[in-house]
Amino acid sequence: MAYQAPVEQIAFILNRIVAFPQLAETETFAEATPETLAAVLSEAGKLATEVIAPINRAGDLTPARLENGKLRSSPGYAEAFRALAEGGWIGIAANPEHGGMGLPQALNMAVSEMIASGCLALQLNPLLTQGQIEALEHHGSDALKSLYLPKLISGEWSGTMNLTEPQAGSDVGALTTRAERAEDGSYRVTGQKIFITWGDSDVTENVCHLVLARLPDGGKGTRGISLFMVPKFIPDEAGNPGIANDLRVVSLEHKLGIHGSPTCVMSFEGAKGWLVGEEHKGMAAMFTMMNCARLGVGIQGVAQAEAALQQAVAYAAERNQMGPIIRHPDVRRMLAESRAEVFAARAICLACAVALDMARATGSEDWAARGALLTPIAKAHGTDVGIRVADTAVQVHGGMGYIEETGAAQYLRDVRITAIYEGTNGIQAMDLVGRKLMDGGAAAMALLDEILDGAKAAQAEEPELANQVWQAAETLREATLDLLDRDLDERFAGAVPYLAAFARVLGGHFHLRAATGGGSKPLARIYIARILPHFAADLAAARAGLADLQALDEAVFAGQMAG
Repeated sequence: MAYQAPVEQIAFILNRIVAFPQLAETETFAEATPETLAAVLSEAGKLATEVIAPINRAGDLTPARLENGKLRSSPGYAEAFRALAEGGWIGIAANPEHGGMGLPQALNMAVSEMIASGCLALQLNPLLTQGQIEALEHHGSDALKSLYLPKLISGEWSGTMNLTEPQAGSDVGALTTRAERAEDGSYRVTGQKIFITWGDSDVTENVCHLVLARLPDGGKGTRGISLFMVPKFIPDEAGNPGIANDLRVVSLEHKLGIHGSPTCVMSFEGAKGWLVGEEHKGMAAMFTMMNCARLGVGIQGVAQAEAALQQAVAYAAERNQMGPIIRHPDVRRMLAESRAEVFAARAICLACAVALDMARATGSEDWAARGALLTPIAKAHGTDVGIRVADTAVQVHGGMGYIEETGAAQYLRDVRITAIYEGTNGIQAMDLVGRKLMDGGAAAMALLDEILDGAKAAQAEEPELANQVWQAAETLREATLDLLDRDLDERFAGAVPYLAAFARVLGGHFHLRAATGGGSKPLARIYIARILPHFAADLAAARAGLADLQALDEAVFAGQMAG
């Protein structure tokens, strides 16, 4: 079965579950009307289904490649990208001053999900470009904005993010790429970066690299790092791609999945660049891009789960083993739990996007705190669900799932990276229990109070489901208070299961809201009866602390029978 964009499901969550209609009541997003929402989802769904999805398999079978130092994209990518760019989809949330639509990030995320379901490897290009647009809107000089934003928004040029080096992965402060001031006010950037997604392209005229580097007087660690715009081709006086800059693609990585996305080793050899933001404060500008990308990566997880699940459902309906296997109890369990997981993860991501939009539109610190709290949960849980559902989809196919010709394995291979890039899910969890609880747990408690109030309100209509959600939220509240009394290392030891527990409770909350708001009550029962209870085991692990981990001799990790 070919992928079909789930327009109706996405619209239901936006309209009935995560309060998207509130955005149209603000001056900033007054144009985000029900009519606009319906039109955008419909057109984006057609694009994803009819234009983007058909190239997905070709990109896996015929990866991007380097020929004589030039990037050659996978078959059909250039045409699909042009359709994406010419439709204005890259600039959907960008400032209209530079050619964007100025629509909410929540709507952009909904569109991004459908495009990523169609072809994750291609969607990575606009995802990073959108992050670069946001970074420039917040931190770029007027000159950089006027030159780069119209080209990025139109899709004529694309953007990248250059952080990682061979010796500096998550520890960005260990980077060695250096920058030197030039007499004309520009800078010269020298160093090597690895894992650069879409570091080169033949589907756009120019590739614009945001590069972290250290000036000679930059201090050690992240505080001394600056951010530079380093284009592949230096714009001429008319703003068009001019002479080639002093940078090159050294090689392309050979990866488990997303073969159509060129992941580059980049060498900058005194390349000309321009400062973004202030000297020595590059991480602030880069984090703007990274936070945008983190939510987008959570959506990528949901996207791959949706596409993999659709294929598994179609296969189960057609495959006969004593009747269609979709009638077998265990297959029905796998499909039902997967559908419930996708609904919950999608709702969490879109709720995060709405919170960020409301913060932008209203200036509310409470909405900003809500968006910040949900970002690591959306990224980590969305991608964890993507991996689980894609893995389950292979299982539904049985032996045929292990055969590449069915395409089932591609979703699992493609989605696996999402739990790693843009900050591993462990880093997201540590961010949640660390930085995001630095307010004394105020944002977390406000969200839990909302869940508790929602459960109370639902008791008249769905008492059994409501009571289970209420009890789970109350238990999570108690565990959060316990966590707040612990030092950071103690929190970090249980951070991953704590995030998982929080996400499961949120999922129960959104399913309960759906069950009492016109959604599927049977699906809500699947989630609340079968998936939500795992939160208790997650919290037990989260509260286990650090002592048992420290007590293990490292020789045990290698399989030795040490004490």
